[in-house]
Amino acid sequence: MRMRQADGNGFATAVAFATAAQRYWLSVFPRVHRELGQWQRRAGAIPDQTLRRTALAVQRSKRGNVEGSAAFAAFAPRVHRPAVIRAQLAFQAIYDYVDTLAEQPHGDPILNARQLHGALLTALDPAAPHLDYYTHHPQSQDAGYLQTVIDACRATLRTLPSYSPVARPARNLARRIVTYQSLNLTKVQGSHHALARWASHATPPQAGLRWWETAASAGSSLGIFALIETAAQSTIQPEHPSAIEHAYFPWIGALHSLLDSLIDGPEDMATGQHNLIEHYASPNEIAVRMCALATESADRARGLRDGLQHTLILAGMTSHYLSAREARLPHAELTKAYVLGALGGLTGPTMLVLRIRRAIPHHGAWARQSDRDAWARQPHTARGREHHSAGDGRSRLAPRRIRQSRIFLFRTNAI
Repeated sequence: MRMRQADGNGFATAVAFATAAQRYWLSVFPRVHRELGQWQRRAGAIPDQTLRRTALAVQRSKRGNVEGSAAFAAFAPRVHRPAVIRAQLAFQAIYDYVDTLAEQPHGDPILNARQLHGALLTALDPAAPHLDYYTHHPQSQDAGYLQTVIDACRATLRTLPSYSPVARPARNLARRIVTYQSLNLTKVQGSHHALARWASHATPPQAGLRWWETAASAGSSLGIFALIETAAQSTIQPEHPSAIEHAYFPWIGALHSLLDSLIDGPEDMATGQHNLIEHYASPNEIAVRMCALATESADRARGLRDGLQHTLILAGMTSHYLSAREARLPHAELTKAYVLGALGGLTGPTMLVLRIRRAIPHHGAWARQSDRDAWARQPHTARGREHHSAGDGRSRLAPRRIRQSRIFLFRTNAI
Protein backbone atom coordinates (compact mmCIF):
# COMPACT_ATOMS: atom_id res chain seq x y z
CA MET A 1 0.00 0.00 0.00
CA ARG A 2 1.30 3.38 -1.03
CA MET A 3 2.03 5.65 1.94
CA ARG A 4 2.93 9.26 1.29
CA GLN A 5 2.91 12.67 2.86
CA ALA A 6 0.13 15.02 1.90
CA ASP A 7 1.16 17.97 -0.18
CA GLY A 8 0.84 21.45 1.24
CA ASN A 9 2.35 23.84 3.71
CA GLY A 10 2.01 22.54 7.26
CA PHE A 11 2.47 26.00 8.73
CA ALA A 12 -0.29 27.40 6.53
CA THR A 13 -2.57 24.55 7.61
CA ALA A 14 -1.82 25.27 11.28
CA VAL A 15 -2.58 28.96 10.84
CA ALA A 16 -5.80 28.19 8.98
CA PHE A 17 -6.85 25.77 11.71
CA ALA A 18 -6.18 28.33 14.46
CA THR A 19 -8.12 30.99 12.58
CA ALA A 20 -11.10 28.70 11.99
CA ALA A 21 -11.07 27.52 15.60
CA GLN A 22 -11.12 31.11 16.87
CA ARG A 23 -13.98 31.95 14.53
CA TYR A 24 -15.91 28.87 15.68
CA TRP A 25 -15.62 29.62 19.38
CA LEU A 26 -16.23 33.37 19.15
CA SER A 27 -18.83 33.51 16.38
CA VAL A 28 -20.36 30.09 15.77
CA PHE A 29 -20.57 28.33 19.12
CA PRO A 30 -22.50 31.04 21.04
CA ARG A 31 -25.20 31.02 18.36
CA VAL A 32 -25.24 27.21 18.36
CA HIS A 33 -25.92 27.30 22.09
CA ARG A 34 -28.85 29.70 21.64
CA GLU A 35 -30.35 27.68 18.79
CA LEU A 36 -30.18 24.45 20.76
CA GLY A 37 -31.94 26.10 23.68
CA GLN A 38 -34.82 27.05 21.39
CA TRP A 39 -35.18 23.51 20.03
CA GLN A 40 -35.04 22.06 23.52
CA ARG A 41 -37.93 24.23 24.63
CA ARG A 42 -39.88 23.27 21.52
CA ALA A 43 -39.25 19.57 22.12
CA GLY A 44 -40.42 19.92 25.70
CA ALA A 45 -43.87 20.96 24.41
CA ILE A 46 -44.46 17.72 22.44
CA PRO A 47 -47.66 16.19 23.87
CA ASP A 48 -46.90 12.53 23.17
CA GLN A 49 -44.78 11.27 26.04
CA THR A 50 -42.72 8.83 23.96
CA LEU A 51 -41.93 11.36 21.22
CA ARG A 52 -41.18 14.08 23.78
CA ARG A 53 -38.77 11.84 25.69
CA THR A 54 -37.14 10.77 22.45
CA ALA A 55 -36.67 14.32 21.19
CA LEU A 56 -35.25 15.55 24.49
CA ALA A 57 -33.02 12.49 24.92
CA VAL A 58 -31.65 12.90 21.40
CA GLN A 59 -30.89 16.56 22.02
CA ARG A 60 -28.96 15.66 25.16
CA SER A 61 -27.11 12.58 23.96
CA LYS A 62 -26.42 13.82 20.42
CA ARG A 63 -25.61 17.42 21.29
CA GLY A 64 -22.07 16.91 20.08
CA ASN A 65 -23.39 15.79 16.67
CA VAL A 66 -25.38 18.97 16.30
CA GLU A 67 -22.54 21.21 17.50
CA GLY A 68 -20.16 19.47 15.13
CA SER A 69 -22.50 20.03 12.19
CA ALA A 70 -21.90 23.77 12.53
CA ALA A 71 -18.13 23.46 11.97
CA PHE A 72 -18.51 24.38 8.31
CA ALA A 73 -20.17 27.65 9.34
CA ALA A 74 -16.78 28.90 10.51
CA PHE A 75 -15.88 29.29 6.82
CA ALA A 76 -19.10 31.03 5.76
CA PRO A 77 -19.22 34.78 5.02
CA ARG A 78 -20.06 36.67 8.21
CA VAL A 79 -23.31 38.09 6.81
CA HIS A 80 -24.69 34.62 6.08
CA ARG A 81 -23.08 32.72 8.96
CA PRO A 82 -26.19 32.77 11.21
CA ALA A 83 -28.28 31.27 8.40
CA VAL A 84 -25.71 28.54 7.73
CA ILE A 85 -25.62 27.67 11.44
CA ARG A 86 -29.40 27.50 11.71
CA ALA A 87 -29.80 25.35 8.59
CA GLN A 88 -27.03 22.94 9.54
CA LEU A 89 -28.24 22.56 13.13
CA ALA A 90 -31.82 22.01 12.02
CA PHE A 91 -30.83 19.40 9.44
CA GLN A 92 -28.71 17.47 11.93
CA ALA A 93 -31.45 17.68 14.58
CA ILE A 94 -33.90 16.18 12.11
CA TYR A 95 -31.44 13.42 11.19
CA ASP A 96 -30.80 12.44 14.81
CA TYR A 97 -34.49 12.53 15.74
CA VAL A 98 -35.95 10.50 12.86
CA ASP A 99 -33.06 8.06 12.96
CA THR A 100 -33.65 7.35 16.64
CA LEU A 101 -37.36 6.80 15.97
CA ALA A 102 -36.51 4.43 13.11
CA GLU A 103 -34.39 2.29 15.43
CA GLN A 104 -37.41 1.35 17.52
CA PRO A 105 -38.97 -2.12 16.97
CA HIS A 106 -41.40 -2.16 14.04
CA GLY A 107 -43.17 -4.73 11.91
CA ASP A 108 -41.91 -3.14 8.68
CA PRO A 109 -38.70 -1.31 9.60
CA ILE A 110 -37.77 -0.49 5.99
CA LEU A 111 -41.08 1.25 5.28
CA ASN A 112 -41.09 3.09 8.59
CA ALA A 113 -37.48 4.25 8.25
CA ARG A 114 -37.98 5.43 4.68
CA GLN A 115 -41.02 7.51 5.59
CA LEU A 116 -39.40 9.04 8.67
CA HIS A 117 -36.17 9.88 6.84
CA GLY A 118 -38.19 11.52 4.08
CA ALA A 119 -38.07 14.53 6.41
CA LEU A 120 -34.45 15.05 5.33
CA LEU A 121 -35.47 15.49 1.70
CA THR A 122 -38.25 17.92 2.57
CA ALA A 123 -35.83 19.94 4.72
CA LEU A 124 -33.64 20.54 1.65
CA ASP A 125 -36.50 21.48 -0.70
CA PRO A 126 -38.15 24.83 0.12
CA ALA A 127 -40.98 24.12 -2.34
CA ALA A 128 -41.85 20.55 -1.33
CA PRO A 129 -45.09 19.77 0.52
CA HIS A 130 -44.84 18.07 3.89
CA LEU A 131 -45.32 14.32 4.09
CA ASP A 132 -47.02 12.43 6.89
CA TYR A 133 -43.66 11.38 8.31
CA TYR A 134 -45.27 9.29 11.05
CA THR A 135 -47.55 7.29 8.71
CA HIS A 136 -46.05 3.96 9.72
CA HIS A 137 -44.88 4.92 13.18
CA PRO A 138 -46.89 4.04 16.30
CA GLN A 139 -46.65 7.59 17.71
CA SER A 140 -47.38 10.79 15.80
CA GLN A 141 -48.68 13.51 18.15
CA ASP A 142 -45.70 15.88 18.18
CA ALA A 143 -47.68 19.16 17.99
CA GLY A 144 -45.86 20.04 14.78
CA TYR A 145 -42.36 19.66 16.24
CA LEU A 146 -40.82 17.82 13.28
CA GLN A 147 -42.47 20.08 10.70
CA THR A 148 -41.26 23.15 12.61
CA VAL A 149 -37.64 22.01 12.50
CA ILE A 150 -37.97 21.10 8.81
CA ASP A 151 -39.46 24.49 8.01
CA ALA A 152 -36.71 26.28 9.93
CA CYS A 153 -34.11 24.47 7.84
CA ARG A 154 -35.61 25.09 4.43
CA ALA A 155 -36.77 28.64 5.13
CA THR A 156 -33.21 29.49 6.08
CA LEU A 157 -31.77 27.76 3.03
CA ARG A 158 -34.00 29.93 0.87
CA THR A 159 -32.15 33.03 2.13
CA LEU A 160 -28.71 31.81 1.05
CA PRO A 161 -27.59 33.47 -2.21
CA SER A 162 -26.35 30.33 -3.98
CA TYR A 163 -28.66 27.62 -2.63
CA SER A 164 -30.36 27.04 -5.96
CA PRO A 165 -27.29 25.52 -7.69
CA VAL A 166 -26.36 23.38 -4.67
CA ALA A 167 -29.89 22.07 -4.00
CA ARG A 168 -29.77 19.14 -6.42
CA PRO A 169 -26.41 17.71 -5.21
CA ALA A 170 -27.55 18.18 -1.61
CA ARG A 171 -30.75 16.25 -2.26
CA ASN A 172 -28.77 13.55 -4.06
CA LEU A 173 -26.74 13.03 -0.90
CA ALA A 174 -29.88 13.09 1.25
CA ARG A 175 -31.54 10.42 -0.92
CA ARG A 176 -28.57 8.16 -0.28
CA ILE A 177 -28.94 8.73 3.45
CA VAL A 178 -32.62 7.77 3.25
CA THR A 179 -31.85 4.59 1.32
CA TYR A 180 -28.97 3.57 3.55
CA GLN A 181 -30.86 4.12 6.79
CA SER A 182 -33.88 2.25 5.40
CA LEU A 183 -31.94 -0.83 4.31
CA ASN A 184 -29.49 -0.99 7.21
CA LEU A 185 -31.49 -3.61 9.11
CA THR A 186 -30.63 -5.32 12.32
CA LYS A 187 -29.73 -8.99 12.16
CA VAL A 188 -33.02 -9.79 13.86
CA GLN A 189 -35.01 -7.72 11.35
CA GLY A 190 -33.44 -9.35 8.31
CA SER A 191 -30.33 -9.70 6.17
CA HIS A 192 -28.23 -7.01 4.54
CA HIS A 193 -28.58 -8.52 1.08
CA ALA A 194 -30.73 -5.61 -0.15
CA LEU A 195 -28.27 -3.06 1.26
CA ALA A 196 -25.36 -4.88 -0.38
CA ARG A 197 -27.15 -4.97 -3.75
CA TRP A 198 -28.04 -1.29 -3.59
CA ALA A 199 -24.57 -0.19 -2.48
CA SER A 200 -22.87 -2.32 -5.14
CA HIS A 201 -25.02 -0.66 -7.80
CA ALA A 202 -24.38 2.81 -6.32
CA THR A 203 -20.58 2.40 -6.33
CA PRO A 204 -19.03 4.61 -9.03
CA PRO A 205 -17.47 2.63 -11.88
CA GLN A 206 -13.75 1.94 -11.50
CA ALA A 207 -13.80 3.17 -7.88
CA GLY A 208 -12.72 -0.22 -6.57
CA LEU A 209 -14.78 0.16 -3.39
CA ARG A 210 -16.35 -2.64 -1.37
CA TRP A 211 -20.11 -2.43 -1.03
CA TRP A 212 -19.95 -1.58 2.67
CA GLU A 213 -17.55 1.29 1.94
CA THR A 214 -20.08 2.81 -0.45
CA ALA A 215 -22.86 2.16 2.06
CA ALA A 216 -20.82 3.88 4.77
CA SER A 217 -20.43 6.96 2.63
CA ALA A 218 -24.16 7.03 1.89
CA GLY A 219 -24.89 7.54 5.59
CA SER A 220 -22.59 10.54 5.97
CA SER A 221 -24.03 14.07 6.07
CA LEU A 222 -20.65 15.83 5.71
CA GLY A 223 -21.19 16.57 2.03
CA ILE A 224 -24.54 18.21 2.74
CA PHE A 225 -22.96 20.54 5.29
CA ALA A 226 -20.19 21.40 2.82
CA LEU A 227 -22.85 22.29 0.24
CA ILE A 228 -24.86 24.41 2.69
CA GLU A 229 -21.74 26.43 3.46
CA THR A 230 -21.08 26.79 -0.27
CA ALA A 231 -24.61 28.11 -0.72
CA ALA A 232 -23.63 31.08 1.45
CA GLN A 233 -21.11 32.27 -1.15
CA SER A 234 -22.31 35.13 -3.33
CA THR A 235 -21.17 33.46 -6.55
CA ILE A 236 -20.03 29.94 -7.32
CA GLN A 237 -18.85 28.17 -10.43
CA PRO A 238 -21.56 25.98 -12.03
CA GLU A 239 -19.46 22.81 -11.69
CA HIS A 240 -18.48 23.38 -8.05
CA PRO A 241 -21.53 21.84 -6.28
CA SER A 242 -21.23 18.63 -8.29
CA ALA A 243 -17.51 18.46 -7.56
CA ILE A 244 -18.23 18.70 -3.82
CA GLU A 245 -20.85 15.96 -4.05
CA HIS A 246 -18.45 13.59 -5.79
CA ALA A 247 -15.58 14.35 -3.43
CA TYR A 248 -17.66 13.57 -0.36
CA PHE A 249 -19.53 10.66 -1.93
CA PRO A 250 -18.02 8.18 -1.87
CA TRP A 251 -14.53 9.13 -0.68
CA ILE A 252 -14.57 11.56 2.26
CA GLY A 253 -17.92 10.25 3.48
CA ALA A 254 -16.68 6.66 3.49
CA LEU A 255 -13.58 7.54 5.50
CA HIS A 256 -15.75 9.54 7.91
CA SER A 257 -18.24 6.75 8.55
CA LEU A 258 -15.68 3.96 8.75
CA LEU A 259 -13.56 5.86 11.27
CA ASP A 260 -16.74 6.30 13.29
CA SER A 261 -17.36 2.55 13.09
CA LEU A 262 -13.76 1.79 14.03
CA ILE A 263 -13.87 3.91 17.17
CA ASP A 264 -17.37 2.79 18.11
CA GLY A 265 -16.41 -0.89 17.85
CA PRO A 266 -16.20 -1.47 21.62
CA GLU A 267 -19.51 0.27 22.23
CA ASP A 268 -21.20 -1.58 19.39
CA MET A 269 -19.90 -4.88 20.73
CA ALA A 270 -21.30 -4.07 24.18
CA THR A 271 -24.74 -3.12 22.83
CA GLY A 272 -24.90 -5.68 20.03
CA GLN A 273 -25.05 -3.19 17.17
CA HIS A 274 -24.08 -3.89 13.60
CA ASN A 275 -20.71 -2.35 12.73
CA LEU A 276 -19.48 -1.82 9.19
CA ILE A 277 -15.92 -2.70 10.15
CA GLU A 278 -17.06 -6.30 10.70
CA HIS A 279 -17.10 -6.86 6.94
CA TYR A 280 -13.32 -6.69 6.65
CA ALA A 281 -11.43 -9.94 7.01
CA SER A 282 -8.67 -8.72 9.33
CA PRO A 283 -7.20 -5.66 11.06
CA ASN A 284 -4.56 -5.52 8.33
CA GLU A 285 -7.22 -5.28 5.63
CA ILE A 286 -8.97 -2.50 7.58
CA ALA A 287 -5.72 -0.53 7.76
CA VAL A 288 -4.90 -0.97 4.07
CA ARG A 289 -8.37 -0.02 2.88
CA MET A 290 -8.66 2.96 5.20
CA CYS A 291 -5.25 4.15 4.07
CA ALA A 292 -6.44 4.06 0.48
CA LEU A 293 -9.59 5.98 1.39
CA ALA A 294 -7.57 8.59 3.29
CA THR A 295 -5.18 9.10 0.37
CA GLU A 296 -8.01 9.48 -2.13
CA SER A 297 -10.00 11.72 0.22
CA ALA A 298 -7.04 14.09 0.61
CA ASP A 299 -6.56 14.24 -3.15
CA ARG A 300 -10.26 14.95 -3.70
CA ALA A 301 -10.39 17.61 -0.98
CA ARG A 302 -7.32 19.43 -2.35
CA GLY A 303 -8.82 19.35 -5.83
CA LEU A 304 -11.88 21.35 -4.81
CA ARG A 305 -12.12 25.09 -5.33
CA ASP A 306 -11.73 25.83 -1.61
CA GLY A 307 -9.21 23.06 -1.17
CA LEU A 308 -7.65 24.29 2.08
CA GLN A 309 -11.05 24.54 3.75
CA HIS A 310 -12.00 20.99 2.77
CA THR A 311 -8.62 19.52 3.71
CA LEU A 312 -8.93 21.24 7.08
CA ILE A 313 -12.36 19.66 7.60
CA LEU A 314 -10.86 16.31 6.57
CA ALA A 315 -7.92 16.71 8.96
CA GLY A 316 -10.16 17.78 11.83
CA MET A 317 -12.61 14.95 11.29
CA THR A 318 -9.84 12.35 11.09
CA SER A 319 -8.05 13.74 14.13
CA HIS A 320 -11.25 13.71 16.15
CA TYR A 321 -11.50 9.95 15.78
CA LEU A 322 -7.82 9.07 15.91
CA SER A 323 -7.16 11.22 18.99
CA ALA A 324 -9.77 9.20 20.91
CA ARG A 325 -8.40 6.70 23.38
CA GLU A 326 -10.25 3.88 21.57
CA ALA A 327 -7.83 4.53 18.70
CA ARG A 328 -5.05 3.27 20.98
CA LEU A 329 -6.72 -0.12 21.44
CA PRO A 330 -5.17 -3.07 19.58
CA HIS A 331 -7.95 -3.33 16.99
CA ALA A 332 -7.36 0.27 15.83
CA GLU A 333 -3.62 0.88 16.25
CA LEU A 334 -2.57 -0.27 12.79
CA THR A 335 -5.33 1.66 11.04
CA LYS A 336 -4.43 4.79 12.98
CA ALA A 337 -0.80 4.56 11.85
CA TYR A 338 -1.78 3.96 8.22
CA VAL A 339 -4.34 6.76 8.02
CA LEU A 340 -2.11 9.33 9.70
CA GLY A 341 0.71 8.24 7.42
CA ALA A 342 -1.49 8.73 4.37
CA LEU A 343 -2.54 12.24 5.41
CA GLY A 344 0.89 13.22 6.68
CA GLY A 345 1.34 16.83 7.73
CA LEU A 346 -2.34 17.64 7.28
CA THR A 347 -3.19 16.16 10.67
CA GLY A 348 -0.25 17.51 12.68
CA PRO A 349 -1.86 20.66 14.12
CA THR A 350 -5.33 19.13 14.45
CA MET A 351 -4.07 16.03 16.28
CA LEU A 352 -2.11 18.25 18.67
CA VAL A 353 -5.07 20.49 19.47
CA LEU A 354 -7.53 17.62 19.89
CA ARG A 355 -5.16 15.62 22.09
CA ILE A 356 -4.84 18.64 24.37
CA ARG A 357 -8.61 19.17 24.31
CA ARG A 358 -9.27 15.53 25.20
CA ALA A 359 -6.92 15.82 28.16
CA ILE A 360 -9.31 18.34 29.70
CA PRO A 361 -11.95 16.54 31.80
CA HIS A 362 -15.40 16.74 30.30
CA HIS A 363 -18.77 15.16 30.81
CA GLY A 364 -19.83 12.05 28.93
CA ALA A 365 -19.76 8.36 29.64
CA TRP A 366 -17.19 6.09 28.08
CA ALA A 367 -17.92 2.44 27.47
CA ARG A 368 -16.75 0.32 30.35
CA GLN A 369 -13.08 -0.57 30.06
CA SER A 370 -13.88 -4.27 30.40
CA ASP A 371 -16.23 -4.08 27.40
CA ARG A 372 -13.65 -2.26 25.28
CA ASP A 373 -10.92 -4.72 26.21
CA ALA A 374 -13.17 -7.69 25.55
CA TRP A 375 -13.98 -6.37 22.08
CA ALA A 376 -10.30 -5.77 21.31
CA ARG A 377 -9.39 -9.33 22.38
CA GLN A 378 -12.03 -11.05 20.25
CA PRO A 379 -11.18 -12.67 16.94
CA HIS A 380 -12.16 -10.27 14.21
CA THR A 381 -14.88 -12.52 12.79
CA ALA A 382 -16.53 -12.94 16.20
CA ARG A 383 -17.31 -9.24 16.65
CA GLY A 384 -20.77 -7.79 16.24
CA ARG A 385 -22.75 -10.96 17.10
CA GLU A 386 -26.32 -10.59 18.26
CA HIS A 387 -26.97 -9.72 21.88
CA HIS A 388 -30.37 -10.34 23.45
CA SER A 389 -32.02 -8.70 26.41
CA ALA A 390 -32.76 -11.09 29.24
CA GLY A 391 -35.81 -9.04 30.13
CA ASP A 392 -38.17 -9.22 27.16
CA GLY A 393 -36.44 -11.53 24.72
CA ARG A 394 -36.13 -8.85 22.04
CA SER A 395 -32.85 -8.39 20.37
CA ARG A 396 -30.99 -5.30 21.52
CA LEU A 397 -29.11 -5.26 18.25
CA ALA A 398 -29.85 -1.96 16.53
CA PRO A 399 -28.57 -0.83 13.14
CA ARG A 400 -25.34 1.10 13.30
CA ARG A 401 -26.87 4.40 12.32
CA ILE A 402 -24.44 6.88 10.86
CA ARG A 403 -25.64 10.33 11.93
CA GLN A 404 -22.49 11.81 10.84
CA SER A 405 -21.77 15.14 11.40
CA ARG A 406 -19.47 14.23 14.15
CA ILE A 407 -16.83 16.48 12.65
CA PHE A 408 -15.66 18.06 15.89
CA LEU A 409 -13.08 20.19 14.19
CA PHE A 410 -12.65 22.34 17.22
CA ARG A 411 -14.08 20.34 20.12
CA THR A 412 -14.75 16.91 21.50
CA ASN A 413 -17.96 16.05 23.34
CA ALA A 414 -19.85 18.94 24.83
CA ILE A 415 -18.45 20.29 28.06
